[in-house]
Amino acid sequence: MSAAVDTLLKDIRNKRIAPIYLIHGDEPFYLDRIADELEKVVVPVAERGFNQFVLFGKDADVGTVLNNARRYPFMADRQLVLVKEAQQLVGIKDKPGQQLLESYAMEPLGSTVLAIFHQEPLDERKGWVKAFASKGVLLGVKKLYDSKLVDWVGDYCRGRGVKISPKACQMLVESIGNDLKRMAGEVDKMLLNLRVDEEISATTVERLVGISKEYNVFELQKALAQRDVVKANRIVDYFGRNAKDNPAVVVLAQLYQYFSRVLLVQASKDQSERGLASVLGVNPFFVKDYMTAARAYPLVKVADIIHAIRRADAQSKGIDTPTMSEADILRELVFAILH
Repeated sequence: MSAAVDTLLKDIRNKRIAPIYLIHGDEPFYLDRIADELEKVVVPVAERGFNQFVLFGKDADVGTVLNNARRYPFMADRQLVLVKEAQQLVGIKDKPGQQLLESYAMEPLGSTVLAIFHQEPLDERKGWVKAFASKGVLLGVKKLYDSKLVDWVGDYCRGRGVKISPKACQMLVESIGNDLKRMAGEVDKMLLNLRVDEEISATTVERLVGISKEYNVFELQKALAQRDVVKANRIVDYFGRNAKDNPAVVVLAQLYQYFSRVLLVQASKDQSERGLASVLGVNPFFVKDYMTAARAYPLVKVADIIHAIRRADAQSKGIDTPTMSEADILRELVFAILH
């Protein structure tokens, strides 16, 4: 969890509520978590029918939002006006609409909590955005870098009171990618089926999420690092038969990241596991795999492999070879890597 988001959620749970919120950025998971927390806390359940309003940008305009914000709560101390997908709100990109928002933000109604969730990054230098920061809460949330996903899964699991093995983390990240909402959903689903104090292991992920612990990108990378021709080809054959669950674009992106890190290992002066873990931005548990690959492939070969992955990516998008199947593209790539 982002430290800033975590702090904000704690403030809301402790009922330290601001009159206005402007949350923006390209990570919908965090926007949804903050919105959900405000909906739970700001207005008591018995009063929500008349004093809690959720508007969507595509169905509203700035005037509608502010008209709702300026009304007084009905037989209650406070009301919540929550605007989701505000990037689609009519008038929010225009100067007149922004001036109206700025005017309200400078003098917000004390009995209204206005929370605007904008699913695109905003320029925090703009006057209306600065007004929200001045009188309430302004927070930008960015999509996580892929290198931080494994750590995020581990942190999320710890926050939910469960341990998860490094391999299980890696399997989830490689299968789901940078979709925190789906990732959190899969972890929560597993928690419903775990015994008390049971760790999430690779077997747990295979059983409850449906990700094969034997046929996944992590195992393919391992087979390539060990130059295990039979296992590598067995895995890509499996991918070919299950293309819907193992799309080439995802496999290629993971392989590109993997061999780019192998290149970093070869270029690093610090060859200790701790030092390489820092350089690569990975859990030390995985450093040995990268070191194995770095020993198995000379620097020039790794550069050729990265070029081959780029070519395969172009082929998967129909460039040069529009009739080539994803399975054949992956088989050809694995041959090029291993020979």
